[in-house]
Amino acid sequence: MQIEETSLPGVKILTPARFGDARGFFSESWNRRTLAAHGIGTEFVQDNHSLSARAGTVRGLHFQAPPHAQAKLVRCGRGRLFDVAVDIRRGSPFYGRWVGAELSFENGRQLLVPEGFLHGFVTREDDTEIVYKCSDHYAPDCDGAVRWDDPDISIDWGLAPGAAILSDKDAAAPLLKDFDTPFTYGGQET
Repeated sequence: MQIEETSLPGVKILTPARFGDARGFFSESWNRRTLAAHGIGTEFVQDNHSLSARAGTVRGLHFQAPPHAQAKLVRCGRGRLFDVAVDIRRGSPFYGRWVGAELSFENGRQLLVPEGFLHGFVTREDDTEIVYKCSDHYAPDCDGAVRWDDPDISIDWGLAPGAAILSDKDAAAPLLKDFDTPFTYGGQET
């Protein structure tokens, strides 16, 4: 497995090896021992799978607050998406900064999003499937969001103005400046 650091400590891009022949390929997308050998000890308890029917669908920017904060390991099962993590840890030297990566069925890349980060994505193709592991179970009372198009974060989603397909929840999410983060920077990589 290839593991790349990003400009945000703790957020990593993982690319599992693929072993192929005329029938297709085999890939080990997650292995606790392999990741632990690279200093990644995240324990996952839940797998999620979502389908976005149309290109330009934006989901995010989401988080789950303590005591049910979630780290996520995100991959694309079909299609193509641009996946984003934003640091929201109070006191972090990276607060409000984002990093993004294109994930696709073809490239097999995964984005590791630690606790204390917003997560979101935009689909680049119709019928894109997103498959991700979570380090805690879904807890609706801890669910939260920040606006996907917040000018203080300035994510380049690669969308024309007005082209995003949003849920009501995401369209009504608060701006970062109006958001009281439940996360605190501990000075260590998560």
